[in-house]
Amino acid sequence: MNIILLGAPGSGKGTQAELLVNRNKMIQFSTGDIFRKNIADDTTLGQEAKRYMNDGKLVPDEIVNQMVECALAKIHDNLIFDGYPRTIDQAEALTKILANYNAKVDKVVYLEVPESVLIERISGRWICPKCKRSYNLQNRPPKVAGICDFDGTKLIRRPDDEPSKVKTRLEAYNKETAPLIDYYKAKEITIHVSAHDSNPENIYQEIVKELKLNNGDN
Repeated sequence: MNIILLGAPGSGKGTQAELLVNRNKMIQFSTGDIFRKNIADDTTLGQEAKRYMNDGKLVPDEIVNQMVECALAKIHDNLIFDGYPRTIDQAEALTKILANYNAKVDKVVYLEVPESVLIERISGRWICPKCKRSYNLQNRPPKVAGICDFDGTKLIRRPDDEPSKVKTRLEAYNKETAPLIDYYKAKEITIHVSAHDSNPENIYQEIVKELKLNNGDN
């Protein structure tokens, strides 16, 4: 089963993807990870993606789709798409790419969160540059301030999580990504989950129930 986690920045897509991976043996397909690899390798695509990300803007479809196509050539089943697709064009590109491997998007989980909550979450988010785990100062802080619980690495704030850039990201989302909600609803594969709860476990349990997955003990 291939699943898309759909929602605004700060809606908890990464957290829920992590839970589904750890408890249901799925594989997280994150454009964030793909971007970071390309940026670290200093590829031409990575350089272009970095410029847009640092300005708090969405990376153009042409760049993203090229990165995604290369990654899907290696693995294309049992995936959780986190942060992709973000536009209708990306969604159509994903359908075509997966079809090349006789695969498809089976379910879309839409995580709905009020904008005021999104702004609070994003502004308080810090990540570990080594293991990529994320923390939130409001509801999921590290045990030791500024330090990752798992590997002791000093936490960082992503450039596009700076408070001054949060509204730019949400405006871009509302313009380009929100239309995906109706796009996938029309395909009748969408599951709607209210994700304003501050406890990620409660949201996870709702997702598991709606997807008819095991409760995470496999």
